[in-house]
Amino acid sequence: MKKLPHQSWGQKYHVKTVSVTVVIIGLVILSAKVAGVDVAMFFTNLDQFTDLLVRMSHPDWSYIAIIWQPILETIQMAVMGTTIGTLFAIPFSFLAASNIVKNSWAHGLIRFFLDLVRTLPDLLLAAIFVAIFGIGSTAGVVTLAIFSFGMVSKLFYEVIETIDEGPIEALESVGARKLQIIHFAVVPQVMNQFISYFLYTLEINVRASTVLGYLGAGGIGVYLQRSLNEFNYSQTAVIILMTLAVVIVINGISNYLRERLI
Repeated sequence: MKKLPHQSWGQKYHVKTVSVTVVIIGLVILSAKVAGVDVAMFFTNLDQFTDLLVRMSHPDWSYIAIIWQPILETIQMAVMGTTIGTLFAIPFSFLAASNIVKNSWAHGLIRFFLDLVRTLPDLLLAAIFVAIFGIGSTAGVVTLAIFSFGMVSKLFYEVIETIDEGPIEALESVGARKLQIIHFAVVPQVMNQFISYFLYTLEINVRASTVLGYLGAGGIGVYLQRSLNEFNYSQTAVIILMTLAVVIVINGISNYLRERLI
């Protein structure tokens, strides 16, 4: 007759799980107090949120004819920024991979540089480049390119470090050069993952470009800021719905392509 495995007192009463849960709840409460978060205010001002939804419940559909071009500009910003950032990220990802560059100091410096790039928030970059290039899509494209560069480079070099080392060792044994090793042994193993991460970054940038436009970096965000400043919530509703539709379509296409590639 089979018996249940013996459980200690701690396992029986889930002491570890309960303790971790209590600690997490305590840290959340402590963080809220330190940050000055007023949870009660959320419930007292809930009627304002409801009132805002009521005002947005009657979208001005005629506004679609005006925002088509900014929406296309937002998509173009995301595509250009992601592409440019990815092109620069590819060589840096190989230099940062420890199985490609054996010198720990060399790939360590590259990783440190990539860490610095990723520490810069995209909103801060947008504000800086709007001040440099002025209001328009140029600032948005440069911001998304730098953001994509930092994000994609990390994802890429982590993929490179997980590949099968057998083909690399085989080519090294016959005296192949580093570029030949990358071309014949590394790229075939990581290409599908590279494309998948590129599409994933594109999805993120489509959503991010809307927020960047709110700071003046071009795209539909400029019109979103204008409608909110004018309290024209019927136009705001149309912008939100159209942006949602674009994101859903792009997400669907990206998911389909990733499923076919992986």
